[in-house]
Amino acid sequence: MNGVHLGAIDLNLLVALDALLAERSVTRAAFRIGITQSAASHALARLRKLTGDELLVRGRGGMVPTVRAEAMGAPLRRALEDLEGTLSSPGAFAPKTARLRVFIGTSDYAELVLLPGIMARLVREAPGVQLRVLTLREGSASELASGKLDVALMPPLPSEGGPGIRSRRILEERFVCLARRAHPLAKKRALTLSRFAAASHVLISPWGMEGGFVDDALARLGLRRNVAVAVPHAMVAPHVVASSDLLLTVAERIARVLAPPLGLVVLAPPPELGLAGFTMSMLWHERTHDDPARRWVRDVIVAEANERSRTVITRRGRV
Repeated sequence: MNGVHLGAIDLNLLVALDALLAERSVTRAAFRIGITQSAASHALARLRKLTGDELLVRGRGGMVPTVRAEAMGAPLRRALEDLEGTLSSPGAFAPKTARLRVFIGTSDYAELVLLPGIMARLVREAPGVQLRVLTLREGSASELASGKLDVALMPPLPSEGGPGIRSRRILEERFVCLARRAHPLAKKRALTLSRFAAASHVLISPWGMEGGFVDDALARLGLRRNVAVAVPHAMVAPHVVASSDLLLTVAERIARVLAPPLGLVVLAPPPELGLAGFTMSMLWHERTHDDPARRWVRDVIVAEANERSRTVITRRGRV
């Protein structure tokens, strides 16, 4: 078909030609693809005009393909099979044999709390699935839409919604306070509101913004605190606390991991603050919603988040 543009061709003719070459009979070809004999004859006439070749001619015992038609048969069959495969629904995901790279945007909180368990599951169940974890930035919705990220793990923010963004809550977290064992407040029976407000603090601020949950809670009570240092990484902040008389309000799951090796004391925040904690959500885009591979990875993330929830609940009691 040298010089022929596909846009100008009725692609149904290619289906008809495949059937005609396979059956070598207009009647049988018509039955094979579910059209009338008249329609099949008309299709053959159009194909002859399009190719400038007779394609099928009378022979002993029926119709036989021309040399040109013989050469077209196998490539045409392969092309149609490729099209059928492209347009067919994807098959079931096979974790054991899959080869896939998934991009996750998140903070060091999820890296510490969820990533070890997620990777243990992947190594065991899907060794060919690779993760690439990227630092989450503002505007994750656009990165999900563009395909730069497959999944984002983060607290739900109004600014991160938008067309095509789906989300699911996966983990509830609460706040605790950390202090070094020799900190004057660590020796008190309770961390009172006045003592808390008078202390110097470490602030975890991933995007470099002032304030947060604690400052909003203090402001509602007409109070302020002294933030001596703000750091972007939750896993760095406890190390700062370990070498100073600063106080840190941090997610409990981070505190439970880092407090013992650093010799820190876990304290309950003053109840007057009413710190409700926060929710971690998983966000993804509609474009990957029905992809079996990425749906399987999302299920792994949810399973690990559920396991983390059960672990803290069983260990939680007195802070």
